[in-house]
Amino acid sequence: MAKDYSRTQRLGEQIKRELAHMLQFDVKDPRLGIVTLNAVKVASDLGYADIYFTVMKSGMVEADDETVAETEQILNDMSGFLRTELSQILRTRITPQPRFHYDVALERGHKLTNLINQAVKSDKREDDQ
Repeated sequence: MAKDYSRTQRLGEQIKRELAHMLQFDVKDPRLGIVTLNAVKVASDLGYADIYFTVMKSGMVEADDETVAETEQILNDMSGFLRTELSQILRTRITPQPRFHYDVALERGHKLTNLINQAVKSDKREDDQ
């Protein structure tokens, strides 16, 4: 029987906490906006960790495609530094290589919510007539 909370999930949560702390306090790149880490999926062999993030530029509610691409490039370029820093903190023999990906789940959720709201409004208009 599989465990409810596997080792890779626990490691993913720890990596998420540590990277969030590093991005907030240790990384001083002015090109980065406000980066939020949403999820970390660690491979079963601990070779890599897929890290899903969202970003907000100052003064913007949602980031545009250019900001997302630039942020993803910056984070992937500094993945070696972040891996080195993680290896100092984690108590594992192997430190996963971070791979950053923009999380589109929130955008999809907003689009679906808007579609549902539009459908409900149109149904109400049809019922009123």
